[in-house]
Amino acid sequence: MGLFGRLFGTRERDLPEADLSVLGADMHSHFIPGIDDGSQSLEQSIELLTAMRELGYRKVVTTPHSMADGYRNTPDIILEGLEKVRSEVARIGLDIEVEAAAEYYMDHELEQRVTANEVLTFGDRYLLFELPFISEPQMLLSVVFQMQTQGYRAILAHPERYAFWYNDFSKYERMKERGVYFQLNLVALSGAYGPQARQIAERLIDAGHYEFLGSDCHNMNHVQAIRNTLKRPYLHKLLASGRLLNATL
Repeated sequence: MGLFGRLFGTRERDLPEADLSVLGADMHSHFIPGIDDGSQSLEQSIELLTAMRELGYRKVVTTPHSMADGYRNTPDIILEGLEKVRSEVARIGLDIEVEAAAEYYMDHELEQRVTANEVLTFGDRYLLFELPFISEPQMLLSVVFQMQTQGYRAILAHPERYAFWYNDFSKYERMKERGVYFQLNLVALSGAYGPQARQIAERLIDAGHYEFLGSDCHNMNHVQAIRNTLKRPYLHKLLASGRLLNATL
């Protein structure tokens, strides 16, 4: 058995805490106060950003929810909130860079927003989107195609959480064949979403299917969950894979 086989062939063995500073940037979080289910005040936002800096991140791209039937966050709302956070970060001298995009929900309005270029992206025109947790949307492939036609680079948030694909791994392969990037929620590797989500995350890591690692951090409980995941072997394996693109953001 080779080195990786010895290190990662068992789930029971913890390793030393992973160094998240190698990522440079986090690209999935909810730190703009009062506009979704993440931070609810500017004070909470600063507490969370301070914790992210302590974890080693030098930059965060915070991504509030944007959906038709829930958090109707427009680019203007998000960018206004971003400026408030940035002003406070500068005022207190916190050494972290803050940008913003959005986590777009795959609903009946998303294709229209994409076509009208009414979406926020980060990095090299990356567009983060999520799916409903109940079932695969019928319009999934057509909306992904529209994103790509408009020049966006589609990133599927936390694919390991979509239980409707658990019994058919070819669904993940299909998305990769369509050029979709995958983003792992870091805490899935400690079982935060249950054992099946963890198993799928590990299988996707083994297949080399993740390009981004995200915190999906909403509150300080999530920060503690991240800390609880740092010794997990599959986190070390992913960080050592050379496939993650966080540092390019």
